[in-house]
Amino acid sequence: MIGESVSVVLVAVLCLVTVQWLWKLLNGIWLTPNKLERCLRNQGLAGKSYRFLIGDMKENSMLRSEAMKKPIPFSNDYFYRIQPLLHQLVTKAGSNCFTWMGPVPTIFITQPELIRDAFTRMNEFRKPKMNPLTELLAPGLVSYEGEKWANHRRLVNPAFHVQKLKLMLPAFETSVTEIMNKWEQIISKTGSSEVDVWPHLTTLTADAISRAAFCSSYEDGRKLFELLTEQKELVIRLFKFVYIPGWKYLPTKGKRRMNNINREIQSIIKTEIDKRKKAMEAGEAVKDDLLGIMLDSNYKETQQSKIGSNKQHFAMSSREIIDECKLFYLAGQETTSVLLTWTMILLSKHQDWQIRAREEVLATFGNNQPDFDGLNNRLKIVTMILYEVLRLYPSIVATSRRIYDCETKLGDLIIPPGVVVSLSILHAHLDPNVWGDDAKEFNPERFSEGIAKATKGISSYFPFGWGPRICIGQNFALIEAKLVLSMILQRFAFELSPSYTHAPTTLLALQPQHGAYLILHRL
Repeated sequence: MIGESVSVVLVAVLCLVTVQWLWKLLNGIWLTPNKLERCLRNQGLAGKSYRFLIGDMKENSMLRSEAMKKPIPFSNDYFYRIQPLLHQLVTKAGSNCFTWMGPVPTIFITQPELIRDAFTRMNEFRKPKMNPLTELLAPGLVSYEGEKWANHRRLVNPAFHVQKLKLMLPAFETSVTEIMNKWEQIISKTGSSEVDVWPHLTTLTADAISRAAFCSSYEDGRKLFELLTEQKELVIRLFKFVYIPGWKYLPTKGKRRMNNINREIQSIIKTEIDKRKKAMEAGEAVKDDLLGIMLDSNYKETQQSKIGSNKQHFAMSSREIIDECKLFYLAGQETTSVLLTWTMILLSKHQDWQIRAREEVLATFGNNQPDFDGLNNRLKIVTMILYEVLRLYPSIVATSRRIYDCETKLGDLIIPPGVVVSLSILHAHLDPNVWGDDAKEFNPERFSEGIAKATKGISSYFPFGWGPRICIGQNFALIEAKLVLSMILQRFAFELSPSYTHAPTTLLALQPQHGAYLILHRL
Protein backbone atom coordinates (compact mmCIF):
# COMPACT_ATOMS: atom_id res chain seq x y z
CA MET A 1 0.00 0.00 0.00
CA ILE A 2 2.81 2.38 0.96
CA GLY A 3 4.72 1.37 -2.16
CA GLU A 4 1.70 2.19 -4.34
CA SER A 5 1.35 5.61 -2.68
CA VAL A 6 5.03 6.38 -3.28
CA SER A 7 4.65 5.35 -6.92
CA VAL A 8 1.61 7.60 -7.32
CA VAL A 9 3.50 10.53 -5.80
CA LEU A 10 6.55 9.93 -8.02
CA VAL A 11 4.35 9.73 -11.12
CA ALA A 12 2.56 12.93 -10.11
CA VAL A 13 5.86 14.74 -9.51
CA LEU A 14 7.22 13.47 -12.84
CA CYS A 15 4.07 14.66 -14.64
CA LEU A 16 4.30 18.05 -12.94
CA VAL A 17 7.97 18.47 -13.88
CA THR A 18 7.23 17.40 -17.45
CA VAL A 19 4.32 19.84 -17.74
CA GLN A 20 6.47 22.67 -16.34
CA TRP A 21 9.28 21.82 -18.74
CA LEU A 22 6.90 21.69 -21.73
CA TRP A 23 5.33 25.00 -20.69
CA LYS A 24 8.73 26.62 -20.36
CA LEU A 25 9.72 25.26 -23.77
CA LEU A 26 6.47 26.44 -25.40
CA ASN A 27 6.86 29.83 -23.79
CA GLY A 28 10.49 30.19 -24.95
CA ILE A 29 10.06 29.08 -28.56
CA TRP A 30 6.58 30.36 -29.37
CA LEU A 31 4.60 32.46 -26.89
CA THR A 32 7.36 34.87 -25.84
CA PRO A 33 8.74 35.44 -29.37
CA ASN A 34 5.26 36.32 -30.64
CA LYS A 35 4.63 38.61 -27.68
CA LEU A 36 7.95 40.39 -28.26
CA GLU A 37 7.22 40.71 -31.98
CA ARG A 38 3.92 42.46 -31.27
CA CYS A 39 5.70 44.83 -28.89
CA LEU A 40 8.32 45.75 -31.49
CA ARG A 41 5.82 46.19 -34.34
CA ASN A 42 3.65 48.42 -32.16
CA GLN A 43 6.63 50.76 -31.95
CA GLY A 44 6.96 50.96 -35.73
CA LEU A 45 9.85 48.54 -36.09
CA ALA A 46 9.87 46.44 -39.26
CA GLY A 47 11.07 42.89 -39.64
CA LYS A 48 10.11 39.49 -40.94
CA SER A 49 7.53 37.44 -39.07
CA TYR A 50 8.88 34.98 -36.55
CA ARG A 51 9.51 31.53 -37.99
CA PHE A 52 9.33 28.69 -35.52
CA LEU A 53 12.73 27.96 -33.93
CA ILE A 54 14.93 29.19 -36.77
CA GLY A 55 13.76 32.80 -37.13
CA ASP A 56 15.78 34.45 -39.93
CA MET A 57 18.84 32.25 -39.53
CA LYS A 58 18.24 29.99 -42.52
CA GLU A 59 17.52 32.87 -44.89
CA ASN A 60 20.43 34.88 -43.54
CA SER A 61 22.78 31.91 -44.01
CA MET A 62 21.61 31.39 -47.60
CA LEU A 63 21.98 35.06 -48.51
CA ARG A 64 25.45 35.24 -46.93
CA SER A 65 26.58 32.09 -48.73
CA GLU A 66 25.43 33.56 -52.02
CA ALA A 67 27.12 36.90 -51.32
CA MET A 68 30.40 35.21 -50.39
CA LYS A 69 30.60 33.64 -53.86
CA LYS A 70 31.15 37.01 -55.51
CA PRO A 71 33.84 39.61 -54.87
CA ILE A 72 32.84 43.25 -55.26
CA PRO A 73 34.39 46.25 -57.03
CA PHE A 74 36.89 48.05 -54.83
CA SER A 75 34.67 50.12 -52.56
CA ASN A 76 34.40 50.94 -48.88
CA ASP A 77 30.66 50.32 -49.14
CA TYR A 78 30.45 46.60 -48.41
CA PHE A 79 27.69 46.15 -45.81
CA TYR A 80 25.41 44.52 -48.39
CA ARG A 81 28.01 41.76 -48.80
CA ILE A 82 28.62 40.92 -45.15
CA GLN A 83 25.01 41.34 -43.93
CA PRO A 84 22.73 40.95 -46.98
CA LEU A 85 19.52 40.27 -45.03
CA LEU A 86 19.96 43.30 -42.79
CA HIS A 87 20.87 45.38 -45.82
CA GLN A 88 17.57 44.41 -47.47
CA LEU A 89 15.61 45.37 -44.36
CA VAL A 90 17.44 48.67 -43.87
CA THR A 91 16.99 49.56 -47.54
CA LYS A 92 13.26 48.86 -47.29
CA ALA A 93 12.41 50.13 -43.81
CA GLY A 94 15.30 52.33 -42.75
CA SER A 95 17.25 51.68 -39.58
CA ASN A 96 14.12 50.92 -37.54
CA CYS A 97 14.13 47.16 -38.05
CA PHE A 98 14.71 43.85 -36.31
CA THR A 99 15.77 40.32 -37.22
CA TRP A 100 15.45 36.93 -35.54
CA MET A 101 18.34 34.89 -34.17
CA GLY A 102 16.31 31.76 -33.67
CA PRO A 103 13.52 32.72 -31.21
CA VAL A 104 15.39 35.86 -30.06
CA PRO A 105 14.50 39.21 -31.70
CA THR A 106 17.42 41.56 -32.38
CA ILE A 107 16.83 45.30 -32.88
CA PHE A 108 19.25 46.94 -35.30
CA ILE A 109 20.70 50.20 -33.92
CA THR A 110 22.63 52.52 -36.24
CA GLN A 111 22.30 55.97 -34.66
CA PRO A 112 25.59 57.02 -33.00
CA GLU A 113 23.91 58.64 -30.02
CA LEU A 114 21.94 55.46 -29.22
CA ILE A 115 25.01 53.26 -29.64
CA ARG A 116 26.96 55.50 -27.28
CA ASP A 117 24.10 55.44 -24.78
CA ALA A 118 23.91 51.63 -24.83
CA PHE A 119 27.69 51.30 -24.41
CA THR A 120 27.61 53.68 -21.45
CA ARG A 121 24.71 52.01 -19.61
CA MET A 122 26.53 48.72 -19.12
CA ASN A 123 24.36 47.53 -16.22
CA GLU A 124 21.22 47.67 -18.35
CA PHE A 125 22.69 46.68 -21.72
CA ARG A 126 24.65 43.55 -20.90
CA LYS A 127 26.64 41.06 -22.92
CA PRO A 128 24.34 38.35 -24.34
CA LYS A 129 24.65 34.94 -22.72
CA MET A 130 23.01 33.11 -25.60
CA ASN A 131 26.02 31.54 -27.24
CA PRO A 132 28.02 29.02 -25.17
CA LEU A 133 30.40 28.47 -28.10
CA THR A 134 31.52 32.09 -28.19
CA GLU A 135 31.97 32.08 -24.42
CA LEU A 136 34.18 29.01 -24.77
CA LEU A 137 36.22 30.67 -27.52
CA ALA A 138 36.57 34.12 -25.92
CA PRO A 139 36.25 33.82 -22.12
CA GLY A 140 37.64 36.18 -19.55
CA LEU A 141 37.09 39.92 -19.19
CA VAL A 142 34.90 40.34 -22.28
CA SER A 143 32.30 37.90 -20.97
CA TYR A 144 32.02 39.07 -17.36
CA GLU A 145 29.46 41.42 -15.85
CA GLY A 146 29.03 43.48 -12.71
CA GLU A 147 31.45 43.20 -9.80
CA LYS A 148 33.35 40.30 -11.34
CA TRP A 149 34.05 42.37 -14.48
CA ALA A 150 35.14 45.38 -12.38
CA ASN A 151 37.58 43.29 -10.33
CA HIS A 152 39.10 41.57 -13.34
CA ARG A 153 39.42 44.87 -15.19
CA ARG A 154 41.28 46.34 -12.21
CA LEU A 155 43.64 43.38 -11.97
CA VAL A 156 44.36 43.14 -15.71
CA ASN A 157 44.64 46.90 -16.31
CA PRO A 158 48.28 47.29 -15.11
CA ALA A 159 49.44 45.02 -17.94
CA PHE A 160 48.22 47.58 -20.48
CA HIS A 161 49.64 50.74 -18.93
CA VAL A 162 51.47 52.85 -21.52
CA GLN A 163 54.80 52.54 -19.73
CA LYS A 164 54.44 48.76 -19.66
CA LEU A 165 53.77 48.75 -23.40
CA LYS A 166 57.06 50.60 -23.85
CA LEU A 167 58.86 47.60 -22.38
CA MET A 168 57.25 45.32 -24.97
CA LEU A 169 58.56 47.26 -27.97
CA PRO A 170 61.66 45.06 -28.46
CA ALA A 171 59.39 41.99 -28.66
CA PHE A 172 57.32 43.67 -31.37
CA GLU A 173 60.46 44.69 -33.27
CA THR A 174 61.79 41.12 -33.30
CA SER A 175 58.51 39.83 -34.75
CA VAL A 176 58.41 42.49 -37.47
CA THR A 177 62.05 41.96 -38.42
CA GLU A 178 61.47 38.25 -38.97
CA ILE A 179 58.60 38.90 -41.38
CA MET A 180 60.52 41.68 -43.14
CA ASN A 181 63.42 39.28 -43.71
CA LYS A 182 61.04 36.71 -45.22
CA TRP A 183 59.71 39.35 -47.60
CA GLU A 184 63.27 40.32 -48.52
CA GLN A 185 64.00 36.70 -49.42
CA ILE A 186 60.85 36.44 -51.56
CA ILE A 187 61.75 39.48 -53.65
CA SER A 188 65.57 39.14 -53.50
CA LYS A 189 66.05 38.20 -57.18
CA THR A 190 63.90 40.81 -58.90
CA GLY A 191 63.45 43.49 -56.25
CA SER A 192 59.67 43.09 -56.36
CA SER A 193 57.18 40.26 -56.11
CA GLU A 194 53.54 39.43 -55.45
CA VAL A 195 52.86 38.49 -51.82
CA ASP A 196 49.65 37.66 -50.01
CA VAL A 197 50.40 39.75 -46.92
CA TRP A 198 47.35 38.57 -44.97
CA PRO A 199 48.79 35.25 -43.69
CA HIS A 200 52.18 36.92 -43.09
CA LEU A 201 50.61 39.67 -40.97
CA THR A 202 48.56 37.07 -39.11
CA THR A 203 51.76 35.19 -38.25
CA LEU A 204 53.50 38.45 -37.34
CA THR A 205 50.83 39.51 -34.84
CA ALA A 206 50.62 35.97 -33.43
CA ASP A 207 54.37 36.05 -32.86
CA ALA A 208 54.17 39.55 -31.37
CA ILE A 209 51.46 38.60 -28.87
CA SER A 210 53.43 35.47 -27.95
CA ARG A 211 56.55 37.49 -27.24
CA ALA A 212 54.78 40.42 -25.56
CA ALA A 213 52.43 38.30 -23.47
CA PHE A 214 54.55 35.24 -22.68
CA CYS A 215 58.18 35.98 -23.68
CA SER A 216 57.98 33.12 -26.17
CA SER A 217 57.68 33.03 -29.96
CA TYR A 218 55.14 31.98 -32.53
CA GLU A 219 57.08 28.79 -33.10
CA ASP A 220 56.87 27.99 -29.39
CA GLY A 221 53.16 28.77 -29.38
CA ARG A 222 52.35 27.36 -32.82
CA LYS A 223 50.26 24.53 -31.36
CA LEU A 224 48.24 27.03 -29.34
CA PHE A 225 47.48 29.18 -32.38
CA GLU A 226 46.58 26.14 -34.46
CA LEU A 227 44.12 25.09 -31.77
CA LEU A 228 42.63 28.60 -31.53
CA THR A 229 42.23 28.74 -35.31
CA GLU A 230 40.46 25.38 -35.37
CA GLN A 231 38.24 26.50 -32.50
CA LYS A 232 37.26 29.67 -34.39
CA GLU A 233 36.35 27.63 -37.46
CA LEU A 234 34.23 25.27 -35.36
CA VAL A 235 32.37 28.18 -33.75
CA ILE A 236 31.48 29.58 -37.16
CA ARG A 237 30.32 26.20 -38.43
CA LEU A 238 28.22 25.39 -35.36
CA PHE A 239 26.85 28.90 -34.78
CA LYS A 240 23.58 28.25 -36.63
CA PHE A 241 22.59 25.59 -34.07
CA VAL A 242 23.15 27.47 -30.82
CA TYR A 243 19.68 29.04 -30.68
CA ILE A 244 17.87 25.70 -30.89
CA PRO A 245 16.50 24.98 -27.39
CA GLY A 246 18.33 22.12 -25.73
CA TRP A 247 21.08 21.98 -28.37
CA LYS A 248 23.76 22.85 -25.83
CA TYR A 249 23.00 19.60 -24.01
CA LEU A 250 23.51 17.40 -27.07
CA PRO A 251 26.96 15.68 -27.20
CA THR A 252 27.64 16.43 -30.87
CA LYS A 253 30.96 15.66 -32.53
CA GLY A 254 31.69 19.37 -33.09
CA LYS A 255 31.05 20.27 -29.46
CA ARG A 256 33.16 17.40 -28.21
CA ARG A 257 36.02 18.64 -30.38
CA MET A 258 35.51 22.18 -29.06
CA ASN A 259 35.78 20.92 -25.49
CA ASN A 260 38.84 18.80 -26.27
CA ILE A 261 40.54 21.80 -27.90
CA ASN A 262 39.71 23.93 -24.88
CA ARG A 263 41.29 21.39 -22.54
CA GLU A 264 44.45 21.30 -24.68
CA ILE A 265 44.67 25.11 -24.72
CA GLN A 266 44.18 25.31 -20.97
CA SER A 267 46.87 22.69 -20.42
CA ILE A 268 49.41 24.62 -22.54
CA ILE A 269 48.73 27.91 -20.80
CA LYS A 270 48.56 26.35 -17.31
CA THR A 271 52.02 24.85 -17.77
CA GLU A 272 53.45 28.32 -18.43
CA ILE A 273 51.53 29.89 -15.54
CA ASP A 274 52.68 27.21 -13.08
CA LYS A 275 56.29 27.74 -14.19
CA ARG A 276 55.94 31.50 -13.61
CA LYS A 277 54.35 31.05 -10.19
CA LYS A 278 57.17 28.77 -9.03
CA ALA A 279 59.74 31.33 -10.19
CA MET A 280 57.92 34.12 -8.32
CA GLU A 281 57.73 31.99 -5.15
CA ALA A 282 61.47 31.36 -5.49
CA GLY A 283 62.05 35.11 -5.44
CA GLU A 284 62.85 35.59 -9.12
CA ALA A 285 62.04 38.95 -10.70
CA VAL A 286 58.68 39.26 -12.41
CA LYS A 287 58.92 39.29 -16.20
CA ASP A 288 57.74 42.48 -17.90
CA ASP A 289 55.32 40.75 -20.26
CA LEU A 290 51.53 40.72 -20.06
CA LEU A 291 51.38 37.44 -18.16
CA GLY A 292 54.09 38.46 -15.70
CA ILE A 293 52.45 41.81 -14.96
CA MET A 294 49.03 40.20 -14.54
CA LEU A 295 50.40 37.48 -12.23
CA ASP A 296 52.17 40.14 -10.16
CA SER A 297 48.98 42.19 -9.90
CA ASN A 298 47.02 39.10 -8.87
CA TYR A 299 49.72 38.04 -6.38
CA LYS A 300 49.57 41.44 -4.66
CA GLU A 301 45.79 41.12 -4.47
CA THR A 302 46.18 37.69 -2.84
CA GLN A 303 48.67 39.07 -0.27
CA GLN A 304 46.35 41.97 0.59
CA SER A 305 43.50 39.56 1.22
CA LYS A 306 45.73 37.55 3.59
CA ILE A 307 46.75 40.67 5.53
CA GLY A 308 43.13 41.63 5.95
CA SER A 309 41.65 45.12 5.68
CA ASN A 310 38.34 46.92 5.44
CA LYS A 311 38.60 46.72 1.67
CA GLN A 312 37.44 43.47 0.08
CA HIS A 313 39.96 41.81 -2.26
CA PHE A 314 39.23 39.50 -5.17
CA ALA A 315 42.21 37.61 -6.59
CA MET A 316 41.69 35.62 -9.77
CA SER A 317 41.63 31.85 -9.70
CA SER A 318 44.03 29.81 -11.83
CA ARG A 319 41.20 29.04 -14.26
CA GLU A 320 40.36 32.74 -14.58
CA ILE A 321 44.00 33.63 -15.27
CA ILE A 322 44.07 30.96 -18.00
CA ASP A 323 40.91 32.46 -19.53
CA GLU A 324 42.48 35.94 -19.56
CA CYS A 325 45.60 34.54 -21.25
CA LYS A 326 43.48 32.87 -23.91
CA LEU A 327 41.76 36.19 -24.51
CA PHE A 328 45.18 37.90 -24.82
CA TYR A 329 46.10 35.50 -27.58
CA LEU A 330 42.85 35.69 -29.50
CA ALA A 331 42.01 39.39 -29.27
CA GLY A 332 45.61 40.62 -29.39
CA GLN A 333 46.36 38.72 -32.56
CA GLU A 334 43.06 39.17 -34.39
CA THR A 335 42.54 42.92 -33.93
CA THR A 336 45.98 44.06 -35.05
CA SER A 337 46.35 41.65 -37.98
CA VAL A 338 43.13 42.83 -39.65
CA LEU A 339 43.99 46.49 -38.98
CA LEU A 340 47.41 46.11 -40.61
CA THR A 341 46.01 44.16 -43.56
CA TRP A 342 43.32 46.71 -44.41
CA THR A 343 45.87 49.52 -43.91
CA MET A 344 48.24 48.00 -46.47
CA ILE A 345 45.36 47.41 -48.89
CA LEU A 346 44.12 50.99 -48.62
CA LEU A 347 47.61 52.49 -48.85
CA SER A 348 48.15 50.34 -51.96
CA LYS A 349 45.03 51.88 -53.44
CA HIS A 350 45.90 55.41 -52.29
CA GLN A 351 49.56 55.81 -53.16
CA ASP A 352 49.62 59.51 -52.22
CA TRP A 353 48.94 58.63 -48.59
CA GLN A 354 51.51 55.85 -48.65
CA ILE A 355 54.11 58.35 -49.84
CA ARG A 356 53.13 60.89 -47.16
CA ALA A 357 53.29 58.24 -44.45
CA ARG A 358 56.72 57.03 -45.59
CA GLU A 359 58.08 60.58 -45.67
CA GLU A 360 56.87 61.13 -42.11
CA VAL A 361 58.38 57.85 -40.88
CA LEU A 362 61.75 58.57 -42.51
CA ALA A 363 61.75 62.14 -41.19
CA THR A 364 61.05 60.83 -37.68
CA PHE A 365 63.26 57.73 -37.53
CA GLY A 366 65.38 57.67 -40.68
CA ASN A 367 66.36 54.02 -41.19
CA ASN A 368 66.75 53.45 -37.46
CA GLN A 369 64.47 51.29 -35.33
CA PRO A 370 61.39 53.32 -34.34
CA ASP A 371 61.43 54.42 -30.70
CA PHE A 372 58.47 54.58 -28.34
CA ASP A 373 58.31 58.36 -28.05
CA GLY A 374 58.27 58.79 -31.81
CA LEU A 375 55.59 56.13 -32.26
CA ASN A 376 53.43 57.46 -29.47
CA ASN A 377 53.74 61.21 -30.05
CA ARG A 378 55.24 62.18 -33.42
CA LEU A 379 53.53 60.14 -36.15
CA LYS A 380 50.61 62.41 -36.97
CA ILE A 381 50.00 61.20 -40.54
CA VAL A 382 50.40 57.50 -39.66
CA THR A 383 47.94 57.98 -36.80
CA MET A 384 45.44 59.71 -39.09
CA ILE A 385 45.69 56.81 -41.54
CA LEU A 386 45.13 54.18 -38.86
CA TYR A 387 42.13 56.08 -37.48
CA GLU A 388 40.61 56.25 -40.95
CA VAL A 389 41.21 52.56 -41.61
CA LEU A 390 39.54 51.73 -38.29
CA ARG A 391 36.61 53.91 -39.29
CA LEU A 392 36.07 52.26 -42.68
CA TYR A 393 37.12 48.72 -41.70
CA PRO A 394 36.55 48.27 -37.94
CA SER A 395 37.69 44.82 -36.87
CA ILE A 396 34.28 44.27 -35.23
CA VAL A 397 31.55 45.82 -37.42
CA ALA A 398 28.78 45.31 -34.84
CA THR A 399 28.39 44.15 -31.28
CA SER A 400 25.37 43.02 -29.30
CA ARG A 401 23.82 43.73 -25.92
CA ARG A 402 20.79 42.11 -24.29
CA ILE A 403 18.09 43.37 -21.95
CA TYR A 404 17.60 40.94 -19.08
CA ASP A 405 15.79 42.22 -16.02
CA CYS A 406 13.28 44.91 -16.84
CA GLU A 407 11.88 47.08 -19.61
CA THR A 408 14.49 49.60 -20.76
CA LYS A 409 14.29 52.80 -22.78
CA LEU A 410 16.77 53.61 -25.55
CA GLY A 411 15.96 56.81 -27.38
CA ASP A 412 12.28 56.50 -28.31
CA LEU A 413 12.35 52.71 -28.08
CA ILE A 414 10.91 50.73 -25.20
CA ILE A 415 12.86 47.46 -25.12
CA PRO A 416 11.35 44.55 -23.16
CA PRO A 417 13.46 41.89 -21.41
CA GLY A 418 14.67 39.14 -23.70
CA VAL A 419 15.41 41.42 -26.65
CA VAL A 420 18.90 41.88 -28.08
CA VAL A 421 20.16 45.12 -29.59
CA SER A 422 22.78 44.96 -32.33
CA LEU A 423 24.95 48.10 -32.25
CA SER A 424 26.18 48.73 -35.78
CA ILE A 425 29.61 50.31 -35.40
CA LEU A 426 30.00 50.31 -39.18
CA HIS A 427 26.84 52.37 -39.75
CA ALA A 428 27.90 54.89 -37.10
CA HIS A 429 31.28 55.19 -38.83
CA LEU A 430 29.64 55.87 -42.19
CA ASP A 431 26.90 58.25 -41.03
CA PRO A 432 26.96 61.20 -43.48
CA ASN A 433 25.36 63.46 -40.85
CA VAL A 434 28.55 63.12 -38.83
CA TRP A 435 31.26 62.40 -41.40
CA GLY A 436 29.96 64.34 -44.39
CA ASP A 437 29.06 63.39 -47.95
CA ASP A 438 32.41 61.63 -48.39
CA ALA A 439 31.76 59.31 -45.41
CA LYS A 440 32.46 56.20 -47.51
CA GLU A 441 35.69 57.58 -48.97
CA PHE A 442 39.21 57.06 -47.63
CA ASN A 443 40.24 60.47 -46.36
CA PRO A 444 42.62 60.45 -43.35
CA GLU A 445 42.70 64.26 -43.50
CA ARG A 446 39.43 64.28 -41.59
CA PHE A 447 41.44 63.25 -38.48
CA SER A 448 44.05 66.00 -38.87
CA GLU A 449 42.79 67.73 -35.72
CA GLY A 450 41.92 64.61 -33.77
CA ILE A 451 38.91 62.41 -33.28
CA ALA A 452 36.71 64.98 -31.49
CA LYS A 453 37.07 67.48 -34.35
CA ALA A 454 36.50 64.79 -36.98
CA THR A 455 33.24 63.72 -35.32
CA LYS A 456 32.09 67.34 -34.85
CA GLY A 457 31.96 66.79 -31.11
CA ILE A 458 29.50 63.91 -31.49
CA SER A 459 30.71 60.61 -30.04
CA SER A 460 30.32 58.43 -33.12
CA TYR A 461 33.64 56.62 -33.42
CA PHE A 462 33.69 53.16 -31.81
CA PRO A 463 36.48 50.96 -33.25
CA PHE A 464 37.32 49.77 -29.73
CA GLY A 465 33.85 50.14 -28.23
CA TRP A 466 32.89 52.92 -25.81
CA GLY A 467 32.19 53.66 -22.19
CA PRO A 468 33.38 51.65 -19.18
CA ARG A 469 33.90 48.50 -21.29
CA ILE A 470 36.06 50.14 -23.97
CA CYS A 471 38.71 47.69 -25.16
CA ILE A 472 41.50 47.48 -22.61
CA GLY A 473 44.00 46.62 -25.37
CA GLN A 474 43.44 49.58 -27.70
CA ASN A 475 46.79 51.25 -26.90
CA PHE A 476 48.52 47.90 -27.31
CA ALA A 477 46.97 47.45 -30.78
CA LEU A 478 47.73 51.00 -31.94
CA ILE A 479 51.35 51.05 -30.77
CA GLU A 480 51.96 47.66 -32.41
CA ALA A 481 50.27 48.80 -35.64
CA LYS A 482 52.33 52.01 -35.77
CA LEU A 483 55.56 50.10 -35.25
CA VAL A 484 54.77 47.46 -37.89
CA LEU A 485 53.62 50.01 -40.46
CA SER A 486 56.65 52.24 -39.83
CA MET A 487 59.10 49.36 -40.31
CA ILE A 488 57.32 48.21 -43.49
CA LEU A 489 57.37 51.73 -44.94
CA GLN A 490 61.10 52.03 -44.19
CA ARG A 491 61.90 48.98 -46.35
CA PHE A 492 59.10 48.48 -48.87
CA ALA A 493 56.73 50.20 -51.24
CA PHE A 494 53.59 48.29 -52.19
CA GLU A 495 50.68 48.36 -54.60
CA LEU A 496 47.62 46.23 -55.32
CA SER A 497 48.33 43.12 -57.36
CA PRO A 498 46.11 42.26 -60.35
CA SER A 499 45.35 39.09 -58.34
CA TYR A 500 43.74 41.07 -55.52
CA THR A 501 39.98 40.62 -55.24
CA HIS A 502 38.03 42.88 -52.91
CA ALA A 503 35.89 40.65 -50.71
CA PRO A 504 35.46 41.84 -47.11
CA THR A 505 33.88 39.17 -44.92
CA THR A 506 33.16 38.71 -41.23
CA LEU A 507 34.18 35.63 -39.32
CA LEU A 508 34.99 36.88 -35.85
CA ALA A 509 36.66 39.97 -37.26
CA LEU A 510 36.38 41.75 -40.60
CA GLN A 511 38.94 40.23 -42.94
CA PRO A 512 39.71 39.81 -46.67
CA GLN A 513 38.04 36.60 -47.80
CA HIS A 514 40.50 35.90 -50.62
CA GLY A 515 43.63 37.29 -49.03
CA ALA A 516 45.52 40.53 -49.63
CA TYR A 517 47.69 40.09 -52.73
CA LEU A 518 50.06 43.05 -53.10
CA ILE A 519 53.17 43.75 -55.15
CA LEU A 520 56.03 44.49 -52.77
CA HIS A 521 58.97 46.60 -53.99
CA ARG A 522 62.23 46.75 -52.08
CA LEU A 523 63.38 50.31 -51.43
